[in-house]
Amino acid sequence: MPEKMCKKKHLTSFQLIILGFAGVILLGSILLMLPVSSLDKVPTPFHEALFTATSAVCVTGLVVKDSGSYWSVFGQTVILALIQIGGLGVVTVAAAVSLLSGKKISLMQRSTMQDAISAPKVGGIVRLTRFILKGTLLIEAAGAMLLLPVFVSDYGLKGIWMAAFHSVSAFCNAGFDILGTADNAFPSLTGYSGNILINVVIMLLIITGGIGFLTWDDIYRNKMNFKRYRMQSKIILMTTVCLIVFPAFFFFACDLKNLPAGERLLAAMFQSVTTRTAGFNTIDISEMSEASKAVMILLMLIGGSPGSTAGGMKTTTFTVLILNAIATFRSQENAGAFGRRLEYHVIKNAATIAMLYFTLFFCGGVAISVYEGLPLLDCLYEAASAVGTVGLTLGVTPGLHVFSQVVLIILMYLGRVGGLTLIYAVFSGRNKGNAKLPLEKITVGREGEK
Repeated sequence: MPEKMCKKKHLTSFQLIILGFAGVILLGSILLMLPVSSLDKVPTPFHEALFTATSAVCVTGLVVKDSGSYWSVFGQTVILALIQIGGLGVVTVAAAVSLLSGKKISLMQRSTMQDAISAPKVGGIVRLTRFILKGTLLIEAAGAMLLLPVFVSDYGLKGIWMAAFHSVSAFCNAGFDILGTADNAFPSLTGYSGNILINVVIMLLIITGGIGFLTWDDIYRNKMNFKRYRMQSKIILMTTVCLIVFPAFFFFACDLKNLPAGERLLAAMFQSVTTRTAGFNTIDISEMSEASKAVMILLMLIGGSPGSTAGGMKTTTFTVLILNAIATFRSQENAGAFGRRLEYHVIKNAATIAMLYFTLFFCGGVAISVYEGLPLLDCLYEAASAVGTVGLTLGVTPGLHVFSQVVLIILMYLGRVGGLTLIYAVFSGRNKGNAKLPLEKITVGREGEK
């Protein structure tokens, strides 16, 4: 009989990414189930621990247990570690461990890191990883120092832990808070709605984490020379400004009319920033108008930027679709921006990603509404918050049954790893090699090229 040749199969970079996230979530769930993780020293049911771990790793912020009054310091530390790993990305954290231990990073590992942070090329990926790690630690430390005076003033020495926790949570766009008490659960930052320092620092941390590591690398290397930025960085910065300013103006004009002018402006800005995947809130979201909730749903689905701590279908995806629509309206053959043409496969991928997110959002919201018998708008809001990895809630999530919690868990997971990443991880194993699919990277051609 002819000898059968057994070929060693290697996981693709996309498979490593989704399995890495799943493994960390499972480990976090086990740790959160332990009695030492809760204040009352009782075991936490698996589905509640799984929901919390998924929300932390996927940097979402939706919770079924109040983080401040239910979890012990050990449990909160586990949650914070999961947030940090999820924000940086499992692959980036693994690479950091390899770098610190002095091990060489293989070509396969570099390729996986490239896909994990949406880097344009493999070259320089180690330098970029070091930049990400140093920048993250520096920004989170600076955020904690700025938050320290307020929290220490209010909570004493415990305020040091609170400042560190909320700085990491804000930079990673997680939206977890530990301000809740037995008498006041799930408060988020509503107690600091008029505190300018808390509002400004949290907003800056959210924006910094949400625009992406590649954009910050561009800013670091080219300083204020905007013309030398990559096209992706230009689009991210312009889109981010628009998605903060215009919704803030809308919220200020159409809602929050019961607040003084200064506090109203602060609240409008904060809700505009936090809606795109951060999850903190300084006002009661459930009291906002349905028009504002609809705008927030759209912002949650758009999310942050490629290679960032944020989720959602990404600002680049949204902008590519807008640019393509403008080109169609003008009867132009090619869509483009800043004098460059967008490649066809970028537009194709953007349309696919948007379709996936809208499908997941709509199906998830309808499923929860039918099962729970709740108003559809409320359920669509929770579904958008989950798939966009935002964490804002109208107060629905804590009271959901296990089935609906599982739906949200699936939405959070798919929203973080990316629908196309999961699909390609399943089908890429049938192909030889480690084929690439540009999920979030924008590639361009010269203006006028066909």
